[in-house]
Amino acid sequence: MSIHTYIEDNMTTFLKLLEEAVNMDSPSRDKVLGDRMAGWFALQFQRLTGGMAELIPNFLYGDQVRCTLGSGDRQVLIIGHYDTVWLKGEAARRPFTIQDGKAYGPGVYDMKAGVLQAMFAMRALVQLDRLPKDTKIVLLLNSDEEIGSPTSRALVEEEASKSIASFVLEPPTEPIGALKTWRKGSAHFTIQVHGVSAHAGVDHEKGISAIEEMSRQIQYLHSLTDYDLGTTINVGTVSGGIGSNVVADYAEAQVDVRIVSMEEAKRIERVIRELRPTLAGTSVHVTGGIRRPPMERTEETGALFELAKTIGQNELGLALEEAGTGGVSDGNFAAACGSPTLDGLGSKGGLAHSPDEWIELGEIAVRAALLARLIEEV
Repeated sequence: MSIHTYIEDNMTTFLKLLEEAVNMDSPSRDKVLGDRMAGWFALQFQRLTGGMAELIPNFLYGDQVRCTLGSGDRQVLIIGHYDTVWLKGEAARRPFTIQDGKAYGPGVYDMKAGVLQAMFAMRALVQLDRLPKDTKIVLLLNSDEEIGSPTSRALVEEEASKSIASFVLEPPTEPIGALKTWRKGSAHFTIQVHGVSAHAGVDHEKGISAIEEMSRQIQYLHSLTDYDLGTTINVGTVSGGIGSNVVADYAEAQVDVRIVSMEEAKRIERVIRELRPTLAGTSVHVTGGIRRPPMERTEETGALFELAKTIGQNELGLALEEAGTGGVSDGNFAAACGSPTLDGLGSKGGLAHSPDEWIELGEIAVRAALLARLIEEV
């Protein structure tokens, strides 16, 4: 029996578990609900695969989950997350539903279906006696990916540094279902400007506007965007001043930066940190820096994609393409550790972080089989 056929034959069980998972809220910042979700996934992994699941205590967010299968010297890492952007009560408001070949519900696409796909891929390898004897598979489930993986990053990096390959369960690039061989990195900066306050009507000339200085800084920051290099700078929020009749003595801006290469990331970080005021009497203070390093496309990552493409063409009737994105994932951390990383191996669907998010049921078995075959062949 092929892996694809085995997973197709087990779709009733898959959908039952998917319904349970989607109907359990797991917001990033709710530790109680996060711990419940972590425990549920750990239990399902053990039941489905016979492997071991360890809950790693986390004092801020939900516990992280490290699932292991096999005991070989070659480690393959699968990276996912169980937290969602949806708050407590969302699952009760719009529970899991199926309609016209699609499944809906909070977190179904990003990424509870993807996590279960990985578990069923591993189950198929066990049940069909195809688990490579020289391989240990680690499935790592992050509890705070949607808020930047502040407590999970070190764990991802630790496991990635030991792995010959890392597979990420984020959704593929839609609408074609392409796998991701690169991602931009991200940086975040806070710009603070201090000026001199004054009455705007009586003593305007005595004031030095922090807002005016900030406006000049914003114009300069936006001029750093270079589409040819893949570098974008966005000042997303600006605040300052206390009233229209007061020359503002303070202004603050939040800045998002996306970059394709680590070399460019370091250059842009240096430029922003070296911002200087243009108006005499004002000061500029910069905090922040690189949050996620770029996931750069390497020859090794390209080889992983070519392997996936060959499996898709020859065995699964799947014509795969590769793509990149300005969005970030835990794959950025894995790739920066030197582990060849292939992203987008989760569920095909659409509208992540939307009340209308959905997955395509007809793609579940084929995508899970692709992951299983990659584990076999890598």
